[in-house]
Amino acid sequence: PPEIMKEIDLMDIAQVRLCEKIWNFNKPIIAAINGLAVGIGITMPLVGADLIYMAEDAWLGFYFVKRAVIPEFSSTFILPFLIGFQKAKEIFYFGDKVSAQQAEQLGLVNKILPPDDLMPFSREQALRLIPPKGPTKSINQMKKIMHSYFKDIVSRTVELENKGLHDLFKTSDFRAATKSLITKKEPLFKGK
Repeated sequence: PPEIMKEIDLMDIAQVRLCEKIWNFNKPIIAAINGLAVGIGITMPLVGADLIYMAEDAWLGFYFVKRAVIPEFSSTFILPFLIGFQKAKEIFYFGDKVSAQQAEQLGLVNKILPPDDLMPFSREQALRLIPPKGPTKSINQMKKIMHSYFKDIVSRTVELENKGLHDLFKTSDFRAATKSLITKKEPLFKGK
Protein backbone atom coordinates (compact mmCIF):
# COMPACT_ATOMS: atom_id res chain seq x y z
CA PRO A 1 0.00 0.00 0.00
CA PRO A 2 1.16 3.57 -0.69
CA GLU A 3 1.05 4.57 3.00
CA ILE A 4 3.56 1.81 3.80
CA MET A 5 5.74 2.49 0.74
CA LYS A 6 6.28 6.11 1.76
CA GLU A 7 7.69 4.83 5.07
CA ILE A 8 10.55 2.97 3.36
CA ASP A 9 13.89 4.76 3.64
CA LEU A 10 16.70 3.15 1.64
CA MET A 11 19.32 4.48 4.08
CA ASP A 12 17.40 2.72 6.84
CA ILE A 13 18.55 -0.76 5.83
CA ALA A 14 16.94 -2.54 8.79
CA GLN A 15 13.73 -0.52 8.24
CA VAL A 16 13.55 1.00 11.73
CA ARG A 17 10.50 3.21 11.13
CA LEU A 18 8.57 0.59 9.17
CA CYS A 19 9.29 -2.07 11.80
CA GLU A 20 8.09 0.23 14.58
CA LYS A 21 4.93 1.17 12.67
CA ILE A 22 4.05 -2.48 12.01
CA TRP A 23 4.86 -3.46 15.63
CA ASN A 24 2.60 -0.67 16.90
CA PHE A 25 -0.22 -1.36 14.41
CA ASN A 26 -3.18 -2.27 16.62
CA LYS A 27 -5.11 -4.52 14.23
CA PRO A 28 -4.31 -8.21 13.67
CA ILE A 29 -2.03 -9.01 10.73
CA ILE A 30 -2.16 -12.42 9.05
CA ALA A 31 0.69 -13.68 6.87
CA ALA A 32 0.29 -16.52 4.38
CA ILE A 33 3.62 -17.95 3.19
CA ASN A 34 3.45 -19.82 -0.09
CA GLY A 35 6.88 -20.51 -1.56
CA LEU A 36 10.32 -19.49 -0.33
CA ALA A 37 10.29 -16.62 2.19
CA VAL A 38 13.80 -15.13 2.29
CA GLY A 39 15.23 -12.09 4.07
CA ILE A 40 12.58 -9.54 4.88
CA GLY A 41 10.08 -11.99 3.36
CA ILE A 42 10.39 -13.93 6.60
CA THR A 43 11.62 -11.35 9.09
CA MET A 44 8.67 -9.02 8.43
CA PRO A 45 6.05 -11.73 9.09
CA LEU A 46 7.92 -12.95 12.19
CA VAL A 47 7.91 -9.48 13.70
CA GLY A 48 4.73 -8.06 12.21
CA ALA A 49 2.24 -10.88 11.80
CA ASP A 50 -0.01 -12.02 14.60
CA LEU A 51 -0.83 -15.25 12.81
CA ILE A 52 1.34 -17.00 10.22
CA TYR A 53 0.03 -19.76 8.00
CA MET A 54 2.31 -21.60 5.61
CA ALA A 55 1.93 -23.93 2.64
CA GLU A 56 3.29 -27.39 3.41
CA ASP A 57 5.77 -27.15 0.52
CA ALA A 58 7.03 -23.65 1.46
CA TRP A 59 10.41 -22.83 3.01
CA LEU A 60 11.92 -20.11 5.16
CA GLY A 61 15.38 -18.84 4.23
CA PHE A 62 17.43 -17.10 6.90
CA TYR A 63 20.32 -16.64 4.44
CA PHE A 64 21.81 -13.51 5.99
CA VAL A 65 25.07 -15.21 6.94
CA LYS A 66 25.52 -16.40 3.35
CA ARG A 67 25.55 -12.73 2.31
CA ALA A 68 27.87 -11.74 5.17
CA VAL A 69 25.18 -9.58 6.79
CA ILE A 70 22.87 -9.81 9.79
CA PRO A 71 19.10 -10.18 9.97
CA GLU A 72 16.94 -7.07 10.09
CA PHE A 73 13.48 -5.97 11.20
CA SER A 74 14.24 -6.78 14.87
CA SER A 75 14.39 -10.49 14.07
CA THR A 76 17.58 -10.85 16.14
CA PHE A 77 15.30 -10.30 19.14
CA ILE A 78 12.13 -12.02 17.91
CA LEU A 79 13.61 -15.32 16.70
CA PRO A 80 15.47 -16.10 19.98
CA PHE A 81 12.39 -14.96 21.91
CA LEU A 82 10.18 -17.37 19.95
CA ILE A 83 12.41 -20.44 19.78
CA GLY A 84 15.26 -19.94 22.26
CA PHE A 85 18.80 -18.66 21.85
CA GLN A 86 20.49 -21.93 20.90
CA LYS A 87 18.11 -22.81 18.07
CA ALA A 88 17.98 -19.20 16.82
CA LYS A 89 21.77 -19.03 16.73
CA GLU A 90 21.91 -22.28 14.78
CA ILE A 91 19.42 -20.96 12.23
CA PHE A 92 21.14 -17.57 11.91
CA TYR A 93 24.76 -18.85 11.99
CA PHE A 94 24.32 -21.54 9.32
CA GLY A 95 21.59 -20.00 7.18
CA ASP A 96 19.99 -23.33 6.30
CA LYS A 97 16.50 -23.51 4.87
CA VAL A 98 13.68 -24.21 7.31
CA SER A 99 10.86 -26.38 5.96
CA ALA A 100 7.21 -25.71 6.76
CA GLN A 101 7.18 -28.77 9.00
CA GLN A 102 10.26 -27.55 10.90
CA ALA A 103 8.76 -24.05 11.18
CA GLU A 104 5.59 -25.49 12.70
CA GLN A 105 7.57 -27.68 15.15
CA LEU A 106 9.62 -24.63 16.20
CA GLY A 107 6.46 -22.57 16.76
CA LEU A 108 7.28 -20.06 14.01
CA VAL A 109 3.98 -20.62 12.23
CA ASN A 110 0.49 -21.32 13.50
CA LYS A 111 -0.46 -23.92 10.92
CA ILE A 112 0.75 -25.55 7.72
CA LEU A 113 -1.71 -26.37 4.97
CA PRO A 114 -1.84 -27.80 1.45
CA PRO A 115 -0.96 -24.99 -1.01
CA ASP A 116 -4.49 -24.80 -2.44
CA ASP A 117 -5.99 -24.43 1.04
CA LEU A 118 -3.61 -21.72 2.28
CA MET A 119 -5.35 -18.57 1.05
CA PRO A 120 -8.94 -19.74 1.67
CA PHE A 121 -8.00 -20.77 5.23
CA SER A 122 -6.14 -17.49 5.87
CA ARG A 123 -9.15 -15.51 4.66
CA GLU A 124 -11.49 -17.59 6.81
CA GLN A 125 -9.33 -16.89 9.87
CA ALA A 126 -9.26 -13.16 9.07
CA LEU A 127 -13.06 -13.10 8.92
CA ARG A 128 -13.18 -14.65 12.41
CA LEU A 129 -11.35 -11.58 13.75
CA ILE A 130 -13.83 -8.96 12.55
CA PRO A 131 -17.53 -8.32 13.23
CA PRO A 132 -19.87 -10.06 13.29
CA LYS A 133 -17.65 -12.98 14.40
CA GLY A 134 -14.85 -11.16 16.22
CA PRO A 135 -14.89 -8.40 18.85
CA THR A 136 -12.32 -6.10 17.22
CA LYS A 137 -11.96 -3.73 20.18
CA SER A 138 -11.10 -6.62 22.49
CA ILE A 139 -8.66 -8.16 19.98
CA ASN A 140 -7.00 -4.78 19.29
CA GLN A 141 -6.62 -4.16 23.03
CA MET A 142 -5.07 -7.62 23.54
CA LYS A 143 -2.54 -6.95 20.81
CA LYS A 144 -1.71 -3.50 22.15
CA ILE A 145 -1.08 -4.85 25.65
CA MET A 146 0.96 -7.85 24.46
CA HIS A 147 3.14 -5.62 22.27
CA SER A 148 3.57 -2.70 24.68
CA TYR A 149 6.16 -4.37 26.92
CA PHE A 150 8.42 -5.17 23.95
CA LYS A 151 8.08 -1.84 22.12
CA ASP A 152 11.40 -0.43 23.38
CA ILE A 153 13.22 -3.74 22.88
CA VAL A 154 12.04 -3.98 19.27
CA SER A 155 13.02 -0.35 18.59
CA ARG A 156 16.46 -0.73 20.14
CA THR A 157 17.12 -4.03 18.37
CA VAL A 158 16.23 -2.74 14.92
CA GLU A 159 18.43 0.33 15.48
CA LEU A 160 21.36 -1.94 16.40
CA GLU A 161 20.68 -4.07 13.32
CA ASN A 162 20.68 -0.96 11.16
CA LYS A 163 24.08 0.12 12.50
CA GLY A 164 25.45 -3.40 12.14
CA LEU A 165 24.29 -3.65 8.54
CA HIS A 166 25.88 -0.31 7.65
CA ASP A 167 29.18 -1.51 9.16
CA LEU A 168 29.02 -4.89 7.40
CA PHE A 169 28.34 -3.35 4.00
CA LYS A 170 31.89 -1.94 4.14
CA THR A 171 33.58 -5.34 4.64
CA SER A 172 35.45 -7.49 2.14
CA ASP A 173 33.27 -10.45 3.21
CA PHE A 174 30.17 -8.55 2.08
CA ARG A 175 31.86 -7.74 -1.24
CA ALA A 176 32.78 -11.41 -1.66
CA ALA A 177 29.19 -12.46 -0.93
CA THR A 178 27.83 -9.91 -3.40
CA LYS A 179 30.31 -11.01 -6.07
CA SER A 180 29.27 -14.64 -5.53
CA LEU A 181 25.71 -13.76 -6.54
CA ILE A 182 27.02 -12.68 -9.94
CA THR A 183 29.61 -15.43 -10.45
CA LYS A 184 27.37 -18.17 -9.00
CA LYS A 185 30.36 -19.46 -6.99
CA GLU A 186 30.65 -19.95 -3.24
CA PRO A 187 32.13 -16.87 -1.57
CA LEU A 188 35.49 -17.17 0.15
CA PHE A 189 35.17 -15.30 3.42
CA LYS A 190 38.25 -13.91 5.15
CA GLY A 191 36.68 -12.41 8.25
CA LYS A 192 37.48 -8.89 7.09
